Amino acid sequence: MITRPFDKSDQQAVIDLWADCGLVVPWNDPLKDIERKLKVDPDLFLVGELNGEIVASVMGGYEGHRGWINYLAVSPHHQRKGYGRLIMEAVELAIAQKGCPKINLQIRAANTDIASFYQSIGYEIDNVIGLGKRLEPDN
Repeated sequence: MITRPFDKSDQQAVIDLWADCGLVVPWNDPLKDIERKLKVDPDLFLVGELNGEIVASVMGGYEGHRGWINYLAVSPHHQRKGYGRLIMEAVELAIAQKGCPKINLQIRAANTDIASFYQSIGYEIDNVIGLGKRLEPDN
């Protein structure tokens, strides 16, 4: 798998990947999420390509205090082959090169498989409560 920056031509393949991985939810419009990401640190939006097919993606971010990970996805047909680890290593490096001291991420509590994956690559459960406030509805 090669890891490279997202290109606008990847858009539908990435949205399809997210849907296959269960990341598309009614309250988030994936097209709007992509458009928003392309306005801020687009170099931290990466895809993994294998034989011309998008099989992985991740959106990284850094706001000057903490790095963030969103939309990590690996095609269900390509999971458990190290691609998640590879694309995470690439985005972590890119975020670190911006001077970021720590990366945070949030997962849905029911998603125990992905929690185990993140722990296997060095992430720890922080004793925090995640809060959110929608400023712009997607629907």
